[in-house]
Amino acid sequence: MGLRRRINFHWRLFLPIALCLCIVFGFIIWYQYKREAEYRAEILTLQLDLINNRVLKAYREDQTLRPFNLFLSSYYAGSKFEGVRISVYGTRDGMLRYSLGLPLPFEDEGVHVVKTIDAGGTLRRVIKDEDGLFYLMSTRKSNDGRIKVLTAMPYSNDVDDAISVDATVWLVILACMAVTLFVTYYFTRMLTRSVTLLKDFAYRAATGGRFTGLDKFPRNELGDISREIISLYRERDRAVELIKKERKVAIHAIEEKSRVTRQMTNNINHEIKTPVGIIRGYLESILGDPDMDEETRTRFLQRMLSNVERLTNLLNDVSTMTRLENGSDKISVDKVDMYDLVYQIDYDMPASNIAGSMKFSFDIPMECYVVGNYGLLHGMICGLVRNAAMYSGGTKIGMRLISESERFYVFAFYDNGTGVGEEHVPHLFERFYRVDTGRSRKQGGTGLGLPIVRGTVMTLGGTISVHNRSTGGLEFIFSLPKWHGEDE
Repeated sequence: MGLRRRINFHWRLFLPIALCLCIVFGFIIWYQYKREAEYRAEILTLQLDLINNRVLKAYREDQTLRPFNLFLSSYYAGSKFEGVRISVYGTRDGMLRYSLGLPLPFEDEGVHVVKTIDAGGTLRRVIKDEDGLFYLMSTRKSNDGRIKVLTAMPYSNDVDDAISVDATVWLVILACMAVTLFVTYYFTRMLTRSVTLLKDFAYRAATGGRFTGLDKFPRNELGDISREIISLYRERDRAVELIKKERKVAIHAIEEKSRVTRQMTNNINHEIKTPVGIIRGYLESILGDPDMDEETRTRFLQRMLSNVERLTNLLNDVSTMTRLENGSDKISVDKVDMYDLVYQIDYDMPASNIAGSMKFSFDIPMECYVVGNYGLLHGMICGLVRNAAMYSGGTKIGMRLISESERFYVFAFYDNGTGVGEEHVPHLFERFYRVDTGRSRKQGGTGLGLPIVRGTVMTLGGTISVHNRSTGGLEFIFSLPKWHGEDE
């Protein structure tokens, strides 16, 4: 069974309207045509009725009809009524009393009625007499019923044209109907244009196509509604795309976090296994040799203590990293004076020996207040000092304020060491990344110092970067938010 073809919405709207208009037009045309034909016949036969009335009046007043006949002959000469015939019969005996022209038959014998004409509700007969001539005839009786007047005029082509409706009327009517149907077609097309465009939009939306006809909608209420529907759909589509992108980013972030967590777990396991294995080896050596000399035993215990400290530092750094990544919203911030903080670190260096043999200097103005956490900032700067002392190979360490804006202070921490290869610079803040793995392990580094520094700055709302200095060594540029008052 074939698919049933659907009619276009425009045609479904236009055809019923066009049919109704045709029916209305047809009724109006039929009625007007009938009225026009009756009016024309009534005008024509009115003259016959006037003649009948004049004859009956002469009968009532007992006048002769000869003067009236002479008047008719001269009055109608050259008109459609030329050759009019009048016959007066007595109704009782059927005798002809008077006749103008050939007598008309009293009865219908010998008369062939060709057709009848409705003239204002009165039927008029078109007859054919014995001689084959056609006449339009009117009949009247006197009030006393004694005489009957028959009047007829030749039914010529002029008479037929006068009675018939002109053919040009039909052309005018058909032209009016055609114009009406065209106007109806145009406005129904305009009315359904929005529906057609919406259908096209729905098809393109379902098949993934692009709809470019927004400006083609008509400037009416239906067009406004259609444009609003498409705008809402596009906004929804953009929102869905945005949600998809955000979901994609979120999934990527989750996957990245999971990857980093796995990587960090693997690195921690690897970092822990090394000191634990060393401690276990020395313990087994000591327990397996009760007669070990005191010097060797002491050396083994010192190495065990060094690895325990290394393991402790690793666990502390891991704890700090976990706190920065997972508990940043729980870290309290307050007003911190950077001058006092750095001054205290410089003052404690001889006792803590975190800078080793390197000389530390700083240039920070007094009352340089930042939004931060004293413990985290203290640990961050100490971490930078310790990193420079362990790996830079230089003799000097420095820290200074290099610029400020309305919201931030920008600091620089530097050393005069050898720096690192440019290929290592982008990876310095990665967890467990070491420029020289063997050398770093021997010096006891955990590989988390610089990641902790970066995590601290980011958690407090700042930024940090690193580069090799042109004069040698590394320089860390980091910013911290300014303290603007108690509303922080």
